[in-house]
Amino acid sequence: MTEFAYTTVPGKLQPLFSKLREAAVPTKATTQWLKSVGFRSSNDPTLLGVLKAIGFIDSTGAPTQRWSSFRGANSKLVLGKAIQEGYSDLFAVYPDAWQRSQTELEHVFSTSSSGGRQVISKAVSTFKSLVSLADFEAVPKEQGTNTIRESAPAPPTASAATKPAQQPSKAEPSVHIDIQIHIAPESTSEQIDQIFASMAKHLYGTQARG
Repeated sequence: MTEFAYTTVPGKLQPLFSKLREAAVPTKATTQWLKSVGFRSSNDPTLLGVLKAIGFIDSTGAPTQRWSSFRGANSKLVLGKAIQEGYSDLFAVYPDAWQRSQTELEHVFSTSSSGGRQVISKAVSTFKSLVSLADFEAVPKEQGTNTIRESAPAPPTASAATKPAQQPSKAEPSVHIDIQIHIAPESTSEQIDQIFASMAKHLYGTQARG
């Protein structure tokens, strides 16, 4: 049965992680070290259990490479990956556990722990406090890992390579001509016929038929 790590002072996780970035990395994270950075309450040592659960310190209290990576520019991504690994059983149930409701989280925590209701409540509060400081939109790359190379675009298929490019059609300009004919009222029918015959000759290249 998995016992999820928790602290009885989840509200102090935010200032604690701020100290991890600001203060020098100690040889070991101990109760005395906590006091030296301002965490002097009798319940504050429970914070160390959370750091161990998410891989920031080892079983002896010595800071890991993850602690150092967290001090870099991708601190939220590093913490997100640490939470996913430290709470792997929870993420096996809900891959988007950081978006789940209080009720859903309590159900998973209660079925995976022998603790009472107060312990479950603190465990959920600890998890929610941690995820509020993290980013889960991408998987971070910690120091010493290889970068992921983007795949090259696929080469064109033979049919696409051999198919000639289609030439864009050229739009031909159109010409529109309006002709107005003014015929005097006194013109005879013969004169009118001559006018139209002349138009046919010059516009269409035809001779008027007699």
